[in-house]
Amino acid sequence: MAIHMPRIIKKSSTTGDVPKGHFAVYVGEKQKKRFVIPISFLNQPLFQDLLCQAEEEFGFDHPMGGVTIPCSEDVFVDLTSRLTRI
Repeated sequence: MAIHMPRIIKKSSTTGDVPKGHFAVYVGEKQKKRFVIPISFLNQPLFQDLLCQAEEEFGFDHPMGGVTIPCSEDVFVDLTSRLTRI
């Protein structure tokens, strides 16, 4: 029996490609890259910590249309890959 694990859908550049059950985040320190990730990540303590850091740095105003995460792309991908193993 296979177990379905949540994962990053893809790096994304268009705004109309967010499937149901996912949301867009912008990741990066200087140049932001857009990722579409499962909403199930919102329940994970590691991701909640990352969101708290984003709130401290950017507040709640996200002019790009998605949540902005203030970390490098490599750190984000590493963190989300750990979330898929939980």
